Amino acid sequence: MVCRVKMFFEMLDDELNKVNQFYKTREREFLERGEILNKQLQILLDLKRVLDEWRRKTVASNHMTLRRFSRSNSSDLNSDFSESHSEFRVSPTDSQTDDVIETLEKNGINFVNSATRAKSKNGKPKMRMRIDIPATTPTRTIVAVTSMLWEDLVNNPKKGGEYINRKKIQCAEKMIRGAFVELYKGLGLLKKYSSLNMVAFTKILKKFDKVSNQQASASYLKVVKRAYFISSDKVVRLMDEVEILFTQHFTNSDRKKAMKFLKPQQNTESHMVTFFVGLFTGCFVTLFSVYAILAHLRGMFSPVYMETVYPIFSMFALLSLHLFMYGCNIFMWKNTRINHNFIFEFQPSTALKYRDAFLICTCLMTAVVGAMIIHLMLLSTGLSPHHVDMIPGILLLFFVILLVCPFNIFYRSTRFCFLRVIRNIVCSPFYKVLMVDFFMADQLTSQITLLRHMESAACYFLAGSIKTHQYETCKSGKLYRELAYVISFAPYYWRAMQCARRWFDESNSDHLANLGKYVSAMVAAGARLTYAREPSNLWMAIVLVTSIVATVYQLYWDFVKDWGIFYPKSKNLWLRDDLILKKKGVYYVSIALNLVLRIAWVETVMHFNIGAFKSHLLDFFLASLEVIRRGHWNYYRLENEHLNNVGKFRAVKTVPLPFREMDSDG
Repeated sequence: MVCRVKMFFEMLDDELNKVNQFYKTREREFLERGEILNKQLQILLDLKRVLDEWRRKTVASNHMTLRRFSRSNSSDLNSDFSESHSEFRVSPTDSQTDDVIETLEKNGINFVNSATRAKSKNGKPKMRMRIDIPATTPTRTIVAVTSMLWEDLVNNPKKGGEYINRKKIQCAEKMIRGAFVELYKGLGLLKKYSSLNMVAFTKILKKFDKVSNQQASASYLKVVKRAYFISSDKVVRLMDEVEILFTQHFTNSDRKKAMKFLKPQQNTESHMVTFFVGLFTGCFVTLFSVYAILAHLRGMFSPVYMETVYPIFSMFALLSLHLFMYGCNIFMWKNTRINHNFIFEFQPSTALKYRDAFLICTCLMTAVVGAMIIHLMLLSTGLSPHHVDMIPGILLLFFVILLVCPFNIFYRSTRFCFLRVIRNIVCSPFYKVLMVDFFMADQLTSQITLLRHMESAACYFLAGSIKTHQYETCKSGKLYRELAYVISFAPYYWRAMQCARRWFDESNSDHLANLGKYVSAMVAAGARLTYAREPSNLWMAIVLVTSIVATVYQLYWDFVKDWGIFYPKSKNLWLRDDLILKKKGVYYVSIALNLVLRIAWVETVMHFNIGAFKSHLLDFFLASLEVIRRGHWNYYRLENEHLNNVGKFRAVKTVPLPFREMDSDG
């Protein structure tokens, strides 16, 4: 018994040492980050002060000049005043910046091309400092690439010096503010880590006393309370300092506003959302049953109906299915403690909950099926198809207006986030690629059928086919056929451009390999489209070769890179060492399911002679399977990302800082 007690406390000592060591390491990292942020903030404050002084001097000087020469050259002087009022540059010939350089050099800061910067023995500057704004927008990206090419290829930097204007200062301030928020969040997590471990040690000791009928916990509990992770108050003091600095410099001494940034409140899930999900689900099931019965009785599934109305309604159905799968993903991520909000950099206060996703899905489908019933009933009364077919068009227009509606209704933050991500995807590679951007771009590669239906709907309503009610007008046009290639290529192209941008930013060759995957998918998609128009043995062989290569490439990337499995030395056969789901069999089933759904393209080369109606249903079924495969893929993709974050102790995001020191080689 004594030996067991001794072993127990030796084990506790080991765990206590591990906790102390981890706490000290993280505390030291946060303290260093706090010191760097203090320096960055001081530089920002100095720049803002001297810039304001310089602006006041410039305004006063220009006003005096205007009063002296108000009768002549007034237009030229006004132009000079407007230009000088917007920015100044650090250069050897600008006497007005001497105060700026002198003030900042007192803190050991030397700007690029400044006349007074310190020199080394070979005449090069010892240290250089610049405002380093990340190229997150197209304008910044173009400027960054142009500057890089100019310096690398021509090797002749601009002689004018570094321009510092109000916009750069605002960008720098925003970056530093975000870094303070992340620092405060990390300190809060470390403080929580300390308290949770204290609770854990207390529970273990109490349970030991209960099992062993001894009272040994009291003395050891004193040891735990004297441990470094409990006794150190550096984290608490740094949190207080961050609160004071943030309140003073970023919220005009408004503490309540500051705490909204530092401690954002999470919205609690309302039971009303659950009620409406159930309500709209019941309405959707009822209306869909009514629609199926009416359509069957009236025999409305004619070729014209399927070619004109089907694309719009199937587009909504595929979108709703994707939303439903995303809601299932959020539910699973939450239950398995995968921090998807941190991975996607979502604000917890505005992030979509799984009930919200289900509510949007059920509302959308209830409205769509209701419109389908109205459309079917009006057609059966003998009204002109030209007028009746406006119903799906009006429905589509309504949802587009709702998507861009600026009013704070129906998940405005989520809608605007979606539009912002779509903008970043379409404008690739000019926007910096975040996790949510390439994750959404991957979703689009599984919705090519939806994009093709959007093309059909746009052609039907905009090309005048609705007036003549001849759906062949669109499909017989050359432009329509060529656009099919563009639409099929677009999601893969956007994703490939994102890979190129990430390779440019991170210099990681894996991104180039990933780019090759999407190029192979583009080639395979183009071959299948051409084969559908010109069926021949040659094109069938090309389709088989390109599709097999693309599929093998995709499967390898799915399993090895995105899911992190197929590790030969893993303690879990052909999986990975760390698994979140308890049953390993689920992973093997998922591998088989992903494999089967990846080869659904085989249907495109089979050419089943099953009629137009069944052909449309088969296409919709296969498109739905691809959406389900993507939703299934999403869970394991984020599981792997979450485990990588846990393994590297990433709990807060790294915010780039604007003021960067460079050596003489720059």
